[in-house]
Amino acid sequence: MREVLIVGGGVVGLTTGVLLAEDGVRVRLWSREPAAATTSAVAGGLCWPYRIEPAALAAEWAVRSFGTFAALARDPAATGVRMRAGTMADGASTPEWSALVGPRTVTPVVDMTTYLRYLQARLEAAGGRVERRAARSLEEAAAAAPVVVNCTGLGARELVPDPSVRAVRGQLVVVADPVGVEEWYVAAAHGAAASTYVIPQPYGLLLGGTAEEDAEDPEPDPGTAADIVARCARVLPALAGAEVLEHRVGLRPYRPRVRLKAVRLPGGGVCVHHYGHGGAGVTVSWACAEDSVRLVSDALRRAERRGHDVS
Repeated sequence: MREVLIVGGGVVGLTTGVLLAEDGVRVRLWSREPAAATTSAVAGGLCWPYRIEPAALAAEWAVRSFGTFAALARDPAATGVRMRAGTMADGASTPEWSALVGPRTVTPVVDMTTYLRYLQARLEAAGGRVERRAARSLEEAAAAAPVVVNCTGLGARELVPDPSVRAVRGQLVVVADPVGVEEWYVAAAHGAAASTYVIPQPYGLLLGGTAEEDAEDPEPDPGTAADIVARCARVLPALAGAEVLEHRVGLRPYRPRVRLKAVRLPGGGVCVHHYGHGGAGVTVSWACAEDSVRLVSDALRRAERRGHDVS
């Protein structure tokens, strides 16, 4: 049986696991926390190639992933994916993405709570196994399977180690929808530390946000939250008095270039590195997973030729 161990249980790891398991690979996934506690769970869920490099490749991944999300949006109650129109106020998108989403900017919006549950259930239905376990080293992971896929995001700083991975802190405010907002709104200048966005979700409106480089405080800052609400209220005045339901903070795993590469480990195993997706892990997840699966398949074939028990 072909066997792969995925380390990291966010959207990138789960999506990669789904594609491998549905292709007949025996998949184990180690995650130090449940999917609901990962950075992916804090994501705003608006599909848009944001804070990810290289930009041209990210746009290609985003365009390729779009079709899968559009198909998932046919059953939003099960998947959490909905197609919604909105406004990208400052044109902070690539030409490829703008051509795809059209003049009304219709793009997938993902309710991450539902979506992560959907991905894990789909992985398990295909025979994959999710284990609550942290990998202390890549060598430890390689002892469990001939091919390891490293989807640890920010954790790759210590696991690889890779000092080029940096945290970009994002803070959000969830409020009750006071007026029945149907369309999203985003104003996010390239490289800016503060942005303005309003994203309708089934549980309320997500207001944002921030992109604070090298900031890693996991606790919400009250002043930052007030600033976020004030910026959003300038776009939609009814938000000024909206009931605050929740504060969220997530650390985006930014890298100067997404690392998607197979490397040989000292003990003879293979690790496919798949991390550093910045603020677009959801947006590019399906296409990136497809590319990582190709690397995994090549590694499994080579391992089989070397006589590993992966038949």
